[in-house]
Amino acid sequence: MEVDIVTVNRKSPHANVDDGDASSCERELGDVPGNELQAVWESCSTPDWDGFGALAVSQDVLVNGRRFLESLPPDLPAPSIGAEPDGALTMEWHCSERRTLSISVSSGEELHFAGLFGSNRVYGTEAFLGQVPKAIVDLVRRVYVK
Repeated sequence: MEVDIVTVNRKSPHANVDDGDASSCERELGDVPGNELQAVWESCSTPDWDGFGALAVSQDVLVNGRRFLESLPPDLPAPSIGAEPDGALTMEWHCSERRTLSISVSSGEELHFAGLFGSNRVYGTEAFLGQVPKAIVDLVRRVYVK
């Protein structure tokens, strides 16, 4: 099954896919992910936004996405933001093909995640009750570890 994800600025403008040097792949801390979130929502808030039957990203998902972004520690790089065909938002931190993390934010109280760190794969679900769980914060930081 093929999965389509729409993103705005999917990769950091500072990404270096070849060597994955952590110092070259962080987004600027001054980036404004709220603007990116709004742009993705506006592009994906109607049914079939992808032309393949995707569910609309609802207002509830937008609110949860904003809550997620606002509760990230300020020292973390901003994620790239996209939409998934199931109506969820995706927050992605990408340093190289082998150092990447994707978190799915829906209208519920769960965050689903998948990451690749070298040859190690991690995936799972964490509760989202208004604060980004420490396990998720630690995974984001792991994307940028030298």
